[in-house]
This record gives sequence, C-alpha cells and structure tokens, in this order.
Amino acid sequence: EHPDVMLLDIEMPRMDGYELARHMRHSPELRGIPIIMITSRSGEKHREYALSLGVKRYLGKPFQEAILMDTIFSVLAETEAETGATV
Repeated sequence: EHPDVMLLDIEMPRMDGYELARHMRHSPELRGIPIIMITSRSGEKHREYALSLGVKRYLGKPFQEAILMDTIFSVLAETEAETGATV
C-alpha cells in the first residue's frame, strides 16, 4: 500500500528530503503521492527548490499541529479534486 501523503524533512539520514522527493516524482508508483516538506530551513531558495521538485507544501519548524493538520487536509482535498480518487 502507498501512503495518502508523505511528510519529509530536508535533513534525513542517508538520503535527504530533496533526493527522496526527486525519486518519488520519477517513480511511476510514487509520483502521485503528495509531499509536504517540514524543515528548519526556512530560506526562500530552499522553498523554491522543494516546490520545483513537486513538493505541494513547505512548512518551517517549529510548526503548529493545527496548521500541519489543515495543510494535510488541504493537500488531500486538492489531490482528490485533481485525480478524482478518494483518499
């Protein structure tokens, strides 16, 4: 099974979030999974790069749980509207 949404950080062991996002977007099985990046790197260049890789939303740390939940529901609703699939 595949997740409905993926939460990534830029800084992860072995493979950073950018690499994983790039891999997911090039994988036929994973390309449709929306990605939300949550990171301490709040610079505009980091945000723009993540979005250019197909990341749907970019949240800075620390974040409010309510904002994260709103973001997840928003991304899932967009994905459902785009694909017509219920998530």
